[in-house]
Amino acid sequence: PLGPIEMNVAALREIVFDAAAAPYGPNPPRDLRHHVEVLQRSSTMVLAAHRTQVGRDVAVTLEGVVLQRPERIEFRLVRGPVPHVVEQFVFHEVDGGTRFTYTGELGTDLWGPGRAWGDRVAAVWEDAVHRSMEQIRDTAVRRARSRSSRGASPSGSARPASGPSEDAS
Repeated sequence: PLGPIEMNVAALREIVFDAAAAPYGPNPPRDLRHHVEVLQRSSTMVLAAHRTQVGRDVAVTLEGVVLQRPERIEFRLVRGPVPHVVEQFVFHEVDGGTRFTYTGELGTDLWGPGRAWGDRVAAVWEDAVHRSMEQIRDTAVRRARSRSSRGASPSGSARPASGPSEDAS
């Protein structure tokens, strides 16, 4: 399995979802355009190329992404370093904000060598997801503070969840 990785975010669930879904929208943030390229779009699903820095190299995966606002975002690997990956971000309302959780599964073939390769890929994959979640958390908190300062919805600062699932590296 991949994850779980969990964070508490001091922002409304819709704000956290929108921050996570931003790369897949019609006008993605400029700083994310070199990481995510939407190749095809429908009202609830996109086909997207994800570029992730891995050491000095850049890994490219092709993933189907299903957006179920504001509860979850699901990912299914179409092309990448292993034959099978399914993942999801789930957004739960909690006191003071949103519980943001990542889970997934990664599958390989070729028995022992495949399992060893899968273990290497999983470590890098989870590290990339954790960094992404931190960016989503920071963006959501910034947006929540901006709304709060304009008199809209209340929010505060983010804090990672306690417990062993917090560390992905």
